[in-house]
Amino acid sequence: MSVTRKGETSTATDHQHDPRRWWGLVVIALAQLMVVLDATIVNIALPSAQRDLGMSDGDRQWVITAYTLAFGGLLLLGGRIADLVGRKRTFVIGLIGFAGASALGGAATSSGMLFGARALQGVFAAVLAPSALSLLTTTFTDPKERGKAFGVYGALAGSGSAIGFIVGGLLTEYLDWRWCLYVNVPIAVVAVVGAFVLLHDRPGDTGARLDVPGALLGCGGLVAIVYGFSEAEPRGWTDAYVLALFAVGVALLTAFVWWQNRAPRPLLPLHIVRDRDRAGCFLTMALAVIGMFGLFLFMTYYLQVILGYSPVKTGLAFLPLTAAIIVGATQVSARLLQRVAPRLLMAPGMVLASGGMVLLTRLTVDSSYPTEIMPALILMGLGMGLTFMPVFSTATAGVAPRDSGVTSATVNTAQQVGGSIGTALLNTIATTSTTAYVTAHLTDPARRAEVVREGTVHGYTVAIWWAAAVMLLAAVVAALMVTAKPPKHGTPATAPVPEPTR
Repeated sequence: MSVTRKGETSTATDHQHDPRRWWGLVVIALAQLMVVLDATIVNIALPSAQRDLGMSDGDRQWVITAYTLAFGGLLLLGGRIADLVGRKRTFVIGLIGFAGASALGGAATSSGMLFGARALQGVFAAVLAPSALSLLTTTFTDPKERGKAFGVYGALAGSGSAIGFIVGGLLTEYLDWRWCLYVNVPIAVVAVVGAFVLLHDRPGDTGARLDVPGALLGCGGLVAIVYGFSEAEPRGWTDAYVLALFAVGVALLTAFVWWQNRAPRPLLPLHIVRDRDRAGCFLTMALAVIGMFGLFLFMTYYLQVILGYSPVKTGLAFLPLTAAIIVGATQVSARLLQRVAPRLLMAPGMVLASGGMVLLTRLTVDSSYPTEIMPALILMGLGMGLTFMPVFSTATAGVAPRDSGVTSATVNTAQQVGGSIGTALLNTIATTSTTAYVTAHLTDPARRAEVVREGTVHGYTVAIWWAAAVMLLAAVVAALMVTAKPPKHGTPATAPVPEPTR
């Protein structure tokens, strides 16, 4: 084992002195941006795709759900495959597969073909995302450079969904909804060429075997949980089918944990999640994304349906949020992380984001964007930027390189599961509150349209209050659980997490 770790350390040192490593960061960032924005880029295009392919209202959710289900459910498997096969190899395979699935979706002639292509995108994203983050982790080990690199990565992870709305609006309005999928092909081609030229990786652990029972239990449990949350939105939380999915998911994940304690080569080594700092980062990420996805969902509908914005104008309305995330991650967090403890960025960041949410609870049917909406988006963006960068950096610091893929996958899994919970939970709260408001206030049938608009906005504000509370909880979790100290300048982050003796 000591020989392997020496090799791993020398490889990390070689990467540290590679003059092209910053161009490699561009390649990794491109791939990460493509994966994250694809979760939202089709949202604005969905009405056009629905008309074009003749989808029913009940089936249209599968354009979104098929992607998140495959992505969130298979991430752990994708992360372990990256560790076994080699991260650069799986990175390239993920890019090529993602581009092919995107082209297939863009050429879809039926709703079933589009659903299948989106699921295939999710499968390859589950391989690509952990490979990208683990390549970043093993390439940048010097604390000063690591801060800058993770600042860029955190900015893209936080703003990628908002960028998806902007790009989706532009492509849908000026070209065609199909270009929301086709656009991935040229991005992937550039990233593949860049990966071959610029990225380095140690060989995969070819002698190891994949933990097949762990893969079946872990991925099956995650798929059941993510699917359950997606079905809770249209069916309701007390629906028997939804409850059965949650029960199956919990049972499979319980069996997964039991098996990981006994497996000779576990899919997810439990010493990774037993680490207090890392567990705090995973939980903070999941809670933060619950609130963030709620914001994206409600603001998209509010701007288009209530204020009557076009797809392009709606996308551009998210621009201050995107800019604030980038500033928070690259200009604040990346500069301060070397000097202050991660939780001193994460906890205030979540408080700031929660404050932005609270401002949005004052929305009415005729709120002003410059004075009431934009300030809240800027606060929210700064808070997310402050939080995401130290979460990614701290969660992946000090992990043995052979486990970096599965650790990166766990961070991404927290993000995907949080997004699924946020979309389903907050949408259910909003719908229930809207129905109650309309029932209580509809006394004059002539005012029905006006009351429904008021009730819709009321439902959004109630759900946003809940999102603000979840973000405050994330601040508490970060403050209490993440006790890591700032990395010392010049000390590479290559020391592996100690493993329990068997």
